[in-house]
Amino acid sequence: MKKEQIYRILAEVTDPEIPVITISELGILKDIEIDHSGKIIVSITPTYNGCPAMDMISVNIKSVLEEYGFYNAEVVLVMEPVWTTDWITEEGRKKLLDYGISPPAERSTDSTFLSGKAPVVICPQCKSEKTEMISRFGSTACKSLYKCTDCLEPFDYFKCH
Repeated sequence: MKKEQIYRILAEVTDPEIPVITISELGILKDIEIDHSGKIIVSITPTYNGCPAMDMISVNIKSVLEEYGFYNAEVVLVMEPVWTTDWITEEGRKKLLDYGISPPAERSTDSTFLSGKAPVVICPQCKSEKTEMISRFGSTACKSLYKCTDCLEPFDYFKCH
């Protein structure tokens, strides 16, 4: 059994809140270890402290591993370093946009917020840059609610952090 094989298996596991993106594309799958007894230890990092999806992700990781005959697995939450939207892959960002969620417009190291300028958030429906925030809080804690001023459709924006 090799780590690469386990990574390929876990590439099937999606986020329960955003089922089009995998835990790998989201950047929460951090490491896989196989100890001397053959136990698989999967390390994942929550998108934010207290994220309710982590329990379901852990169950799904164990379930998919069992489908492939790996019954000795443990999922460990790794809290440091803290997850950042910078870890979302380019494929993951594209999938978010195609699904109707605008991906983070900037990187966590971006300091443009100091100038008071709002990020340019793209409408996932019509691709317009003419959007406005309706609420800092969207369908989940990691998203804000936006509206496109061109097509008038509301949408979630995955907050940068």
